[in-house]
Amino acid sequence: MEPLVSIVTPCYNSASFISATLESVVSQEYKNWELIVVDDRSTDDTCKIVEVYAEQHTGIHLISLKENGGVSNARNIGMAAARGKYIAFLDSDDIWFKDKLSRQISFMEEKGLPLTFCSYKRINEEGKVISAQIPVPATVVYNSLLAHNVVIFSTSMILKAAIGELQFGQAGHEDWIFLLQILKKNGTGYGINETLAFYRVRKNSVSSNKLQAIGYTWNIFRKSEGIGYLRSTFLLARYAVSATLKRLR
Repeated sequence: MEPLVSIVTPCYNSASFISATLESVVSQEYKNWELIVVDDRSTDDTCKIVEVYAEQHTGIHLISLKENGGVSNARNIGMAAARGKYIAFLDSDDIWFKDKLSRQISFMEEKGLPLTFCSYKRINEEGKVISAQIPVPATVVYNSLLAHNVVIFSTSMILKAAIGELQFGQAGHEDWIFLLQILKKNGTGYGINETLAFYRVRKNSVSSNKLQAIGYTWNIFRKSEGIGYLRSTFLLARYAVSATLKRLR
């Protein structure tokens, strides 16, 4: 029997994009999934849109939070509700190709892998493709991910047993920190160098705010990972160069 995949999607005021995200899930070739949408007290029509999809698809479940607690809290609640052997993360403005789950599950089941991710292309807020394929390495370990975060979180899939009791912390770039902790526990993540997702670049996102992103990255090196000042400075310089080169693709 095909293993169940739990998809965790946190959302907040995502009415402009959530339909495309949900459509990309219900269109998957791989059918044994559950989608847990955790709404972080949206003030727009996000919940109404998700409710319509949930009425049409029994695998979609909406958890509406009474208070806004941030994306980390929403992801933790989604993970706690997950029943699958694998947990896949999908942000509420990103889009999967129809063979994303089938390709990843086949790869992980065949080789018994704890963590996989894949290549992607960037799109803008209007859905226009604005980059070529962003390649990913065949493998990534803690030190290489620390030097350069090559994993777009909406492409990640993790064996639930490999996560254990690990949760997202309240920090900027919490997805990067989470993956670093996964690699500390499980050793290696594996990349599929095929475009299986669209990553949406939004004007007001954390990733688009360069100064804020640099500040969050510095805090990861110094506070989350406890790295010394000199090495943190070196890593931050590498991060800045890598981020600039990635945006030129």
